[in-house]
Amino acid sequence: MATKKYTVTLPEELAEAIRAEVGPGGFSRYVTQAIERRREQDRLGELVDWLETEYGPVTEEELAAAEAERKEIERAHAERVRAERVTEQQKAGQERHVA
Repeated sequence: MATKKYTVTLPEELAEAIRAEVGPGGFSRYVTQAIERRREQDRLGELVDWLETEYGPVTEEELAAAEAERKEIERAHAERVRAERVTEQQKAGQERHVA
């Protein structure tokens, strides 16, 4: 993608904190990614507005069901990560016994 230099005014403290975190050369990439994320959020907001116009607002029951599903997915993921860590620890322990 072609790039072009723009002048943007930012609060100094914010800009310096970001520059300190991302290091030399990372500032433009950080700002670009932040703008891309914001555009994605704006598009998702537009989609939600359209869907609610077409199908009506999301009900409290639907929100609760979606939240319960999200929590179950997070729980299952955390369980899988724990199981993988145990497996890795067991393999490392076996390697120590062999060596």
